Amino acid sequence: MNIIFISNSMAKAKTLSVFQVSAIVLALLVLPVLLTLLLIVPQDTPAQQGVKSSKLRFSFNIGDPQKHLDAYAVQMGELQARIMRLDAQSERLAKLAGEKKGQSPLTKSNAPSPNAPVNKSSAANRGGPLVLSSPYTELDLQKHIAELTARVEFETEYLSELEATLLQQSMLKGVLPNSSPIHAAFNSSSYGWRIDPFNGNKAFHEGLDFSANAGAPIFAAAGGIVSAAETMPDYGKIVVVSHGSGLETRYAHTSKILVKVGDRVEKGQVLALVGNTGRSTGPHLHYEIRLNGNALDPRKYLNARN
Repeated sequence: MNIIFISNSMAKAKTLSVFQVSAIVLALLVLPVLLTLLLIVPQDTPAQQGVKSSKLRFSFNIGDPQKHLDAYAVQMGELQARIMRLDAQSERLAKLAGEKKGQSPLTKSNAPSPNAPVNKSSAANRGGPLVLSSPYTELDLQKHIAELTARVEFETEYLSELEATLLQQSMLKGVLPNSSPIHAAFNSSSYGWRIDPFNGNKAFHEGLDFSANAGAPIFAAAGGIVSAAETMPDYGKIVVVSHGSGLETRYAHTSKILVKVGDRVEKGQVLALVGNTGRSTGPHLHYEIRLNGNALDPRKYLNARN
């Protein structure tokens, strides 16, 4: 079968073969079927699409639980460091009081040992339905961490007060650095745990920071012997005065040192001038009190009296 097309613009006629005619007929038959399928087959609704997108979001956030665990691990590590400091402070207190090393207040427990024998008479005649406790939630964990942190801070404050009282009653009371090293106010939150101004992480600050103008005089908080007058990477230009029996004071970030090693200084004598040397963000005095290398809270001794 031949189909002949004749156009007014053409001088001769064109003839379609059987194959070309079959292709046209097939296309005319398939096109309606495709249109029907597009109209009949249901498409994903917005809600279904939303479900798919939520699944994608869930799979994208698979790493979030690990981030939570990492955050809790950091908090628990910080608490562990605080408790270790409490244990060391408790040991120092025991020595000052002439007692053996005591157990940390946070680790004391009246609970029986797991290996202790069971008193059968006290455990007899008991029963009832078993009700299992619900698993810990993230909120529960946060609450317990907050409670433990508050308890650690309370114990730290209490032990610092007790340590200061015992030192004032001990043989060291005559050499305690109980006067201010500078005519300026100190930052009351400076001693203890804080956010480090350089790296943004929590770190323990072992002294007090007194904000003052560069060049302001720094005074000896108690009489003693200058054991160091040098430059250190973190402290900058620092003066260390030894007061005997392992007690010393440190005066850091100074701009100029006015004493030398071996000098005997009196309480109130000018040791150095305020500066901004070492690991410092501006002119100030970093002041520490240490006993056998351990940092004490200077706030407990500023207003002490011999």
